[in-house]
Amino acid sequence: MAVTAAARKSRLRNALEGFALTAILQSFPTFAAAALLLKLCGNHDLVGDPGVAIFVGFASLVHATVAVTLGSSFPAFCKTVYEPKFFDCTLSLSDKITEWRTHPVASLQLVTIVLLLSVMAVVTASVG
Repeated sequence: MAVTAAARKSRLRNALEGFALTAILQSFPTFAAAALLLKLCGNHDLVGDPGVAIFVGFASLVHATVAVTLGSSFPAFCKTVYEPKFFDCTLSLSDKITEWRTHPVASLQLVTIVLLLSVMAVVTASVG
């Protein structure tokens, strides 16, 4: 079933899936953590400001665009920000995520991000 679905997938859809996965799973957590770090450092301009969400969203999209563009051209240079499995047209969307999660480097990135965001959330809630 997954093979027939992958065979019908267009190049545009596959590229969009890869771009979206790069932005959501790799870029977004980085910039969300950066915004939270700014809050922890005492930047009170971030409280209740919708500009933070705009910054995180825009920076994630720009980072994903650069990662996808340079990653396909220079895979050795961009090995931590470009995941070739996200652009494998033979895999379904869920299979792409599963393949990415099973890599030790991705697993380490996920655990690091979760722990970092958890600690920063507790500190932010404690500091107020």
